[in-house]
Amino acid sequence: MSQAAVNRVNVPHVIVVGNEKGGSGKTTIAIHVVVALLQAGQRVAAIDLDSRQKSLTRYIENRRYWARRTGLQLPVPDHFTIPRAVGLRLDDNERADFAAFEKAVMATVEAGHDFLVIDTPPSDCYLMRLAHSMTDTLITPLNDSFLDIDVIANVDPVTFSVTHISHYGEMVREARRYRRLVDGVLNDWVVVPNRLPEAPSPNKRIAEALKELSLSLAFRIGSGLAELSAYREWVPRGLTALDETAAPSLVPGSGGDHAHHEVVQLIGALRLPLNERNRRRSAIRAEWFATSGQLLEVDEILAPLSAEGLRP
Repeated sequence: MSQAAVNRVNVPHVIVVGNEKGGSGKTTIAIHVVVALLQAGQRVAAIDLDSRQKSLTRYIENRRYWARRTGLQLPVPDHFTIPRAVGLRLDDNERADFAAFEKAVMATVEAGHDFLVIDTPPSDCYLMRLAHSMTDTLITPLNDSFLDIDVIANVDPVTFSVTHISHYGEMVREARRYRRLVDGVLNDWVVVPNRLPEAPSPNKRIAEALKELSLSLAFRIGSGLAELSAYREWVPRGLTALDETAAPSLVPGSGGDHAHHEVVQLIGALRLPLNERNRRRSAIRAEWFATSGQLLEVDEILAPLSAEGLRP
């Protein structure tokens, strides 16, 4: 795309949900971020890079089906699934992957979306690294376990202090360094302690390790989602905690009030910019970041939700 073409369109704010460990809750967070932004009046696209599992794709398909079945007005993003090339040559596969990914991204740019949410696979691959290099906001969910911490850094078995950065932490650091060289932007990295037990309290040693890591890797610690049965039971119908308050009789499971509160806290902690809709942004994103200071506050999410008949 030419420089002139880029200047004529709105470039979406890119949100990547990434972690090389499976089972951390990436798709649950991705779909809730998508729905929260849609209900706040934003134009949202989503890309599923996990061509094998397709968790986000199936979630959105379930959501479309349930909306047709019940007549509910459930907001759905423009969605793309990127098929993985399976040729014999790695370089040919990467070119094919890049072409498919670029086509989806350009479609979101040309359509004037405000946000692009990308759900990544639990493995290191070309598209995974490419998505991390272009993200504006990176969300990394972690479970309350040193197995999850190990994805970012290794911990001393005696003192529990961080000894060195591990594979995913190094990958993110490299992606951020590359992004800084391209346009001078240090993207926002938010690590979300996810699926924390309600009792006993979260592991203090893990909390201390995360705090130490946040200083060395320059990430913020956000508010995650607990392991509620409600989240699991909503998947077959493509529903979220934000839909539960609109149609409680059609949503299975319990814990909706608590889940709704968790999602509001999560979105508020991300501090996402909401005012891109009518902005024109040049290819040099540093200039855009310098002029766009309005952040996504909790009340800005709650007001649109209340207008739609949802409980704040």
